[in-house]
Amino acid sequence: MTDHPIDRRPLATRKLAVSQRIARVIARTGITPNQISLIGLFFGVGSGVAFAFTAHVSDPWWRVLFFAGAALTQFRLACNMFDGMVAVEQASTSPVGELYNEIPDRISDSATLIGLGYALGGLPALGYAAALLAMLTAYIRAMGKAAGGPQQFCGPMSKPQRMFTVTIAAAACAFLPTAWLPTVKIVEPLGLPGLALLLICAGAAVASVRRLSRAAKSLRKGQV
Repeated sequence: MTDHPIDRRPLATRKLAVSQRIARVIARTGITPNQISLIGLFFGVGSGVAFAFTAHVSDPWWRVLFFAGAALTQFRLACNMFDGMVAVEQASTSPVGELYNEIPDRISDSATLIGLGYALGGLPALGYAAALLAMLTAYIRAMGKAAGGPQQFCGPMSKPQRMFTVTIAAAACAFLPTAWLPTVKIVEPLGLPGLALLLICAGAAVASVRRLSRAAKSLRKGQV
């Protein structure tokens, strides 16, 4: 037994026939869900590195890096989905599976968001703030579960929504003409990456309050 238990975020994409076929193919290769989680970590860190380097190269290379970061972000999410699906296909569990499921996710989130903060048009402080707030939403979810309640996955700006926002912002930076990309003067001129991080921060703060409220309500009612 080499994988984590299935206590997962509900995703509509898991129900797609193509996703299920891919999961069956991966399961037959013998790769374990824990290994898939580590591959996802590699993609998550890679996306952050790609974003950060956009501020240090000229056009068209910063566009190439934004595209690479967007693609790696989606590859990371695919790994997050397939690790659980492969666990089901292999009917496998692991005593350390929950660690492989959670810790790479937290590192990947932080790497991607902090990297976007250092990107062209970003602001490092916003990247760190978004990473901390993302960590807070996950912490509240985990603590609610540890206290005996159900996991709370509500948003706005839950992990899939955060990474969708990151992907859209990065893809826009990669493909839109420079004149079309918004710039807003706040602390310093912010481009689309900075604006995306502002949106993520606001949404994650609201999600933290909602998750905490729901977890407390559930625990008070004794709903497990």
